[in-house]
Amino acid sequence: MSTTTPTELELVTRSGLRLSAEARGDERARTVVLVHGGGQTRHSWGGAAAALADAGWYAVAYDQRGHGRSDRPADQDYSNLSFATDCIDVCDALHDDGGRAPVLVGASLGGLSGLLAEGTLAPGTVSALVLVDITPRMERSGVDRIVGFMLDRVETGFADLDEAADAIAEYQPHRPRPTDLGGLSKNLRRDPDGRWRWHWDPDMFLGPTPLGTDAIAGQFDDAARHLEVPTLLVRGRMSDLVSEETARHFLELCPHARYVDVSGAGHMVAGDRNDAFTDAVTSFLVTLP
Repeated sequence: MSTTTPTELELVTRSGLRLSAEARGDERARTVVLVHGGGQTRHSWGGAAAALADAGWYAVAYDQRGHGRSDRPADQDYSNLSFATDCIDVCDALHDDGGRAPVLVGASLGGLSGLLAEGTLAPGTVSALVLVDITPRMERSGVDRIVGFMLDRVETGFADLDEAADAIAEYQPHRPRPTDLGGLSKNLRRDPDGRWRWHWDPDMFLGPTPLGTDAIAGQFDDAARHLEVPTLLVRGRMSDLVSEETARHFLELCPHARYVDVSGAGHMVAGDRNDAFTDAVTSFLVTLP
């Protein structure tokens, strides 16, 4: 168990959004930026961030726009472009003392943000890229299942954390239901009506500029094709979003990428098998120049 105490940070994007973050490790060390998936918060990286800090890295995890304690944009812009632009701003602010761009580890939406940032918008944003159970092509059934779960109780919320834990256990039957619900309170907020709701802005799907608004056919394929930095794809073998077929498609687009398939893990690889996940990431990191 890591004894590294996280330090609270606040990062400001070019649009003025304040993004809440926390860092572990020596700030003089090389930086790894951890970007969570849609509907999660920076706390989903707790175990991985601690392990990276113990391995000598400066691990920074931030809440993406509209998530956790970060700002919700006044213009309700949740396009893929806006998430990717935020990612560029965060990485630009976290170059190490030697001027090196950080390594980016992105899960799901966080991975797409990093892919679009490095592969299309601003090459050189990162010095290496780890995509966690996300590829340019995704299984439609997996996407529908994830979005359906996220939106199922978005308005009504939950009476208490036990009810939320029951819903998560039904959604992730392969993972034991948690007995300690303290961690759940970091992904939900208690509203004035006493109900618990997910700690993300419903406008990400229901607002005027939701995810996918600026989608261009083949944009993520093109981004993957133009990646030149060292790249690792980590797939959860039980994932219903990234199949072996879509993983192989990515590896054809980015032939220099490495690939790890984590058994016993679904889409939430770090949460399902944090030990195997951190082993895969740290093994990749030590190969970097």
